Amino acid sequence: MTIRIVRLGTPRAAGEGLRIGTVRRPPRGVPRAQFASGNWYDVWLPLLAPSEATVKLGLGAQTDREWAAFAKRYRAEMAQPDASRVLDLLAALSHSAHFSVGCYCAEESRCHRAVLRELLRARGAEVR
Repeated sequence: MTIRIVRLGTPRAAGEGLRIGTVRRPPRGVPRAQFASGNWYDVWLPLLAPSEATVKLGLGAQTDREWAAFAKRYRAEMAQPDASRVLDLLAALSHSAHFSVGCYCAEESRCHRAVLRELLRARGAEVR
């Protein structure tokens, strides 16, 4: 059993399971009834998305130093009790179910999902 880290809106992998959207907002211009069938997400979990201010910091990051500042702030947000408990839950579920978490960003290395991958692994999650 594993968690896959995915780009939302891309074709699903075989056996991917439930797709969880860890984004601040739903996809623009997509009717809610088409979120799952359009490969966006089955369940929306904005609690694991960076805050609005942190998203802006990440989108504006031009240097490794600026990216590190974004990652530090996002990690601090995910250390808050509610987010931390959800991360613990997902890590535990990764040992008994297949599912995926994702975001819209084209490049994972400059997306919060790269940090999310690290946070889940640090909690013992099986991550692909």
